[in-house]
Amino acid sequence: MDTSGKSILVVEDEENLRGLLSKILSLEGFKIHEAGDVTTAKDILFNETVHLVVTDVMLPDSNGIEFTKFIKKEYPLTEVVVLTAFGNVKDGVRAMKLGAFDYLTKGDGDDMLPMIAKKAVEKAVLHRQVQEMEFRPESQSCFKKIIGKSRPVTRMIELAKKVAVTDTTVLLLGETGTGKELLAEAIHLSSRRRKGPFVTINCAAIPKDLQESELFGHKKGSFTGATMDKKGYFEVADRGTIFLDELGEMSPELQAKLLRALENRSFNRVGDTSPIPVDIRIIAATNRDLLDDENSEFRRDLYYRLSTFAIDLPPLRERPEDIEMIALHFLKINTESAGREMMKIDPEFMYHLREHHWPGNIRELKNVIERAVILSDDLEITADTLPNEVLTTNRREVTSKQEVTSKAEVVKEVVKDAMVYATAENDTESENDSTDLKTVEQEHILRVLTMVNGNKSEAAKRLDIGLATLYRKLKEYNVG
Repeated sequence: MDTSGKSILVVEDEENLRGLLSKILSLEGFKIHEAGDVTTAKDILFNETVHLVVTDVMLPDSNGIEFTKFIKKEYPLTEVVVLTAFGNVKDGVRAMKLGAFDYLTKGDGDDMLPMIAKKAVEKAVLHRQVQEMEFRPESQSCFKKIIGKSRPVTRMIELAKKVAVTDTTVLLLGETGTGKELLAEAIHLSSRRRKGPFVTINCAAIPKDLQESELFGHKKGSFTGATMDKKGYFEVADRGTIFLDELGEMSPELQAKLLRALENRSFNRVGDTSPIPVDIRIIAATNRDLLDDENSEFRRDLYYRLSTFAIDLPPLRERPEDIEMIALHFLKINTESAGREMMKIDPEFMYHLREHHWPGNIRELKNVIERAVILSDDLEITADTLPNEVLTTNRREVTSKQEVTSKAEVVKEVVKDAMVYATAENDTESENDSTDLKTVEQEHILRVLTMVNGNKSEAAKRLDIGLATLYRKLKEYNVG
């Protein structure tokens, strides 16, 4: 078996013995973690992928038997080998009944440790592969809900798939409407917690004075109006995933309690002194930079704890090649919902979609398509169903007054180009002797279209006008 990248945690309070065991296993190529007590060991298990735990029975803050029980419950894919004192074989037997892979007697079993460790790790690796194969189809289908094939989206999904199979805390960074909740749910459904609850909390939607009660629950009589015990979202999400959206809206008091809950993996209800253990994975999201925001009161220590694995969600304006695919997806959903035949999208309509800068991102596009389906009487949605903000703005919106060209100036340029073109044609007179502006403009546009073999996009570029404008002009001329 290739031992590279395989991880073993050695838990032993005697420093010299711990060092010896670690040395023996590291010589076999294993990556070694060390802990002198159960508390430290649990932190390592929480933050690292461990294939095997080699643990002593007698430990300062617990014992190896109870620790084995904890490991097999919380980390069932991690194997355990227990080290017993001479004459305490019954401890080893008890550990194996709780799910330990094997046990060794201290001093007498050192020579056997490498062989047993390899077999245990091999079993752990096999079980992980089996589990991955079991939910891989489900995992793939979860991420198929995320529409897009652009490089930013592909990279985002690659990262999400890698972190999904771990228990690592994830922080999603992206503007409003980029699909953070959808990605969070896909990560949850692709994880070992997929059969557990997925609980979504929008911190901005909960009044700050009620946030602690909502997240952690409260005891009867703990405050005015607390007429009965109440479970919080953390308790409801046990053995599942909790999604904290709009993280920056969390009160400073709640931030402190959340940090303690993460560190201790337990919490107290409001008005209660008894800690409640909890096994959850946290996925958090924010639409602003919490560290650089001058008005932010967000704790840096909590931020760094939550941002163990950060994923950036690209805004829609940075993935224009995905717009048509997403629009067609929403069009299909809305036409089916309305009980109508599948509709087409007019080229001018699609042009405006591509040019819009989408401050509301995917959520805004979804609303635009829904509106268009409602307003359309035919089997084609056209530009006249678009809201004004989509018709009047685009991604390359000019901001400098010096760059703005009035309609009159555009017309003058068209006339000028027409005259130049006419001169280049050896002063050949037009069949139509009319010199009115509209006729000159029409002739010039049709000439340019002929030059580019009818390619309207190329013609619009050469004429330095928008594609929508070109379509409108051709419609005036009764030219397809």
